[in-house]
Amino acid sequence: MAASTHTVTNQAPPLTGYDVFTSDRALLEAVERHLAPEVLAEARGELELLGRACGSEQVREWGELANGNPPRLRTHDRYGRRIDEVEFHPAWHRLLGRSVSAGLTDAWGRPGGHVRRAAGFLVVSQVEAGHGCPLSMTHAAVPALRAEPEVAAVWEPAALSHVYERELRPVAEKPGALLGMAMTEKQGGSDVRANTTEARPLTAEGEYVLTGHKWFCSAPMSDAFLVLAQAPAGLTCFLVPRVLADGSRNAFAIQRLKDKLGNRSNASAEVEFDGTTWARRVGEEGRGIRTIMGMVAATRLDCVLGSAALMRQAVAQAVHHASYRSAFGGLLVDKPLMRNVLADLALESEAATALGMRLAAAYDAGTPEESALLRISVPAAKYWVTKRCVPMVAEALECLGGNGYVEESGMPRLLRESPLNSVWEGSGNVQALDVVRALRTEPAALDALLREVGAARGADHRLDRAIRGVLVELADLEGIEARARRFAERLALVLQGALLVRWAPPEVADAFCAARLGGDGGAAFGTLPHTLDLRALVERARVEV
Repeated sequence: MAASTHTVTNQAPPLTGYDVFTSDRALLEAVERHLAPEVLAEARGELELLGRACGSEQVREWGELANGNPPRLRTHDRYGRRIDEVEFHPAWHRLLGRSVSAGLTDAWGRPGGHVRRAAGFLVVSQVEAGHGCPLSMTHAAVPALRAEPEVAAVWEPAALSHVYERELRPVAEKPGALLGMAMTEKQGGSDVRANTTEARPLTAEGEYVLTGHKWFCSAPMSDAFLVLAQAPAGLTCFLVPRVLADGSRNAFAIQRLKDKLGNRSNASAEVEFDGTTWARRVGEEGRGIRTIMGMVAATRLDCVLGSAALMRQAVAQAVHHASYRSAFGGLLVDKPLMRNVLADLALESEAATALGMRLAAAYDAGTPEESALLRISVPAAKYWVTKRCVPMVAEALECLGGNGYVEESGMPRLLRESPLNSVWEGSGNVQALDVVRALRTEPAALDALLREVGAARGADHRLDRAIRGVLVELADLEGIEARARRFAERLALVLQGALLVRWAPPEVADAFCAARLGGDGGAAFGTLPHTLDLRALVERARVEV
């Protein structure tokens, strides 16, 4: 029997046993908005099944176990043979298997595939974000593979498969495969043109051997990798399989796994190619960056979705806690100042979700206009949403007080994860400069963005004023590089505002336009105008258990 002093009262119950998908009104409404009626019922059924699983106590435990038992590198087997394999906790494989079976690497081959996949990715990333890396890389590799039809014919069906098989074997013998990426090197980082990995052509057309080192290799346990290397005609994209067609291991030496701040369940590695590493060219020699940019753009959108998932889980936990915890004579959720904080967090979360899902819908549309919109909106969204993730998650943690700073709450894991998506796939400066590059080189991109925000003009005077401000910025491109972050931020905010004005409930759009576009909000969360309908914002974010 517990001592009377240890009787537990006034504590929120664990947030489990709920549907992660349907409890997220902003996400549910986005799916209903962007999917065609003929696929909506099927997609909803799949997402509800996934949402219930991801809200269950069992799958939540898988996430905790995968995070608490990071992968280990095994360079050699018991006989001294080099194997270069990464060992994961069984919970990692369960998470990855469930996500692959839910179609989260299959967006390119089915109607509404990107919206369906984006929603599922947002759901599963709330359980454990680390296993999203191989899902993202495998999904994003498809457009790059298509630059070489013979390669795509072999690897695309395996990437789109709903079957997860962990053993390394020739791709022809596997029902499904995962793909990773190895681009950056220690001397160049984001400046991949400075890469020194060398690709020497063999006699057979399209075959090469690689010599070099990659500073960051994503998902090193994958079946193959897209790699940049210097061929005779310049920087070129290659596919490097782990296992060759005859069943022998390719020369792919994993030097070490990175000891990261967060993302602990996922392996990131340094790898070495020893001069015998076999590779297949993907795309033309000297066009490596153009070839791989389709993959990079898709992974950047996943950074937006991953940050939106962290935000959603953080605000769900904060509202849940405040709905049960009493202090100073009443529930925290009913205290005016706490309500302001929660409403502000909910607002940021919804704006991120709306933007990420709209960009996924643009991929599904596939028109020249929507492709142009993606060209400028993806880097702007990646810049801004991922930047907002860290302070937002930190504020949500604070809503739980000292309990939020304790590992068992799950909030420290969210906080450690929160900077990741801003760093990976090109950090903030890279994204902001990419927005400027789109402005200078692709006029259709700006036209598409202005059409998108123009659809909401006249609905809110604060949004209209913000749109005019963007046009003023565009009138003077002198010194735009130094202003690139400021401009990317404004583009993203105007785009979020336009989406919320068109599709969100009036109280959400009003709050966003007041605080984010109208200047009636402070630098910290919890500084919304008190005249807004804050209770409605909090209720919209609440999870019913």
